[in-house]
Amino acid sequence: MAALTPSYRLSVAARALAAIVGGYALTALASFAMAIFLPLSRAEASMTATLSSFLIYACVVIWVFAARTTWRAWAGIVGSMIVLGALVWLQRQVAAS
Repeated sequence: MAALTPSYRLSVAARALAAIVGGYALTALASFAMAIFLPLSRAEASMTATLSSFLIYACVVIWVFAARTTWRAWAGIVGSMIVLGALVWLQRQVAAS
């Protein structure tokens, strides 16, 4: 069996970190956005967003390890978080005025 190179180990560690930490952050932000934007009562929107978070997290983890490069995996997570964060921020600005 061939020895694993340090760069390969680092790449796997970075993907694991992206899947665990980045996936959690993205899932939390997506759930928050869903709870705000779903056209349901507050309780139903919160419950739907919370239940959907399990599916979102699983899809993010799968996507991180399916991405061609580690940079692309991180870029997808960070880019999605920027878009969701901007949508939530804009909605809060509109609601405050």
